[in-house]
Amino acid sequence: MAEAKKRSVILRLILFIIKISIYLLLFSILWVFLYKYIQVPITATMMMDENGAKREWVPLSKIDDDMHRAIIAAEDSKFCSHDGFDRDAIKRAYDNNRQGKKLRGGSTISQQVAKNAFLWQGGGYFRKGLEAYFTFLIENIWDKQRIMEVYLNIAETGIGTYGVEAASQRYYGKSAQNLTALEAAKIAAALPLPKKRAVIAPSGFTRRYGRTITARIITVRRDKLDACIY
Repeated sequence: MAEAKKRSVILRLILFIIKISIYLLLFSILWVFLYKYIQVPITATMMMDENGAKREWVPLSKIDDDMHRAIIAAEDSKFCSHDGFDRDAIKRAYDNNRQGKKLRGGSTISQQVAKNAFLWQGGGYFRKGLEAYFTFLIENIWDKQRIMEVYLNIAETGIGTYGVEAASQRYYGKSAQNLTALEAAKIAAALPLPKKRAVIAPSGFTRRYGRTITARIITVRRDKLDACIY
């Protein structure tokens, strides 16, 4: 009798876990589907930023083309051809990190959007697993244009500053629609470490990297590496 009761409790627990899992699955799909059409109102990173979160959402059509080209050049040259995961970059990052060299990531723009829009900063296998799941969802529910639009509007671009429109207004006093290639490249160069890398009057690596990205913009345009944006 006791054994049967124990099995019954375990069965109810299993059914409860399955039910909760289904609800969470449906919720996550609905969440991603909604963000396909509405602005991302706020992110976990913004909420936890003690400096506030100055931002201004603008459609992709109101951002100069060289800005998304700069992002592709700096962050993810295969953005238009991969399914959300750059397996070559992931392998290079794994080999590099395993050898004890300077840590480097293999995240694509899609993965960064998944993390920034739906999750939180930091590592850990659980968060990485969720990131992969949301990356799969946005790659299959959104198009590349939407992924880039969300990225350019929620990426941290400075202390208490999010999105390229707020960055353009802060650093250059003008709309992101009027950025030059060099200005876009400077914003892109600072993106990995926006609290530490200067956009205005950058020095050292950041200045050199900005110039490199400016040159790569030409390659992105010439080789149509941003073809999926149009």
